Amino acid sequence: MDIHDLPYRLKSARRKKRLVKDAFDKKLIELDKQRWKLRCQIRELPPIPLEKPYQSGYIRYFILRSDIARSDKAEFYQNLLNKINVKWWHHDKSFKKKKRRKGKYLYSEKEQKLREFDPEEFHSAKLNLSDAEKRCFYLKEIWDARRQCWKPTYAFTEQWRFVLVIRPHIIYTAKQIDEVLEQQLSAINKFIDWNNHWPRIRKLKDQTNNRWDWDFYEFPKYINEFKNKPKYTSKEAYLDH
Repeated sequence: MDIHDLPYRLKSARRKKRLVKDAFDKKLIELDKQRWKLRCQIRELPPIPLEKPYQSGYIRYFILRSDIARSDKAEFYQNLLNKINVKWWHHDKSFKKKKRRKGKYLYSEKEQKLREFDPEEFHSAKLNLSDAEKRCFYLKEIWDARRQCWKPTYAFTEQWRFVLVIRPHIIYTAKQIDEVLEQQLSAINKFIDWNNHWPRIRKLKDQTNNRWDWDFYEFPKYINEFKNKPKYTSKEAYLDH
């Protein structure tokens, strides 16, 4: 059958370029999906037990106080501690950080606190806090230096029930390495990095590149009192509206 007998339409030069670009975009999306699958496969590889475990620094975390551990509510507070505990690693047992100030080196210790949650995470099903556990928290506002605004945060009320302990950090297992998966992942990363395709992939995935999600928010220091007041002064007020 001759193509002239059909309602055949030749592609214009512009359409041909568009098809080539669309095909390349589909290739980038497929490479990104393949990269993600390879990373998941590498992450899910079972660890290898070591014949001779070794120590790698120290770890500091919270445990129940001795009198709380012997009380009737020991199981309740232990389950709660498993959700809000914070573990820090340090190469030195003192857990002091070296800091230069006025030409001198000083060693300062950073205060370690329990986990604090924003309202969305606090009420999420992933955290899975019971009503009795939620009553152990109080709502406070902390200053967010990055966004230059106050944000609500839920913090544990009775932190005195837990004490900090420092224990040696012992390594018992090693990460398993699959050379085939590593080579495939390295080849994809090299192709994307060397050709600078990350901005295009972010755009195809509708991810922000150089954009801030708080476009509707105005910094307090930039607010002019003589102008009209902003409609929304925080992200929470915008969401409630």
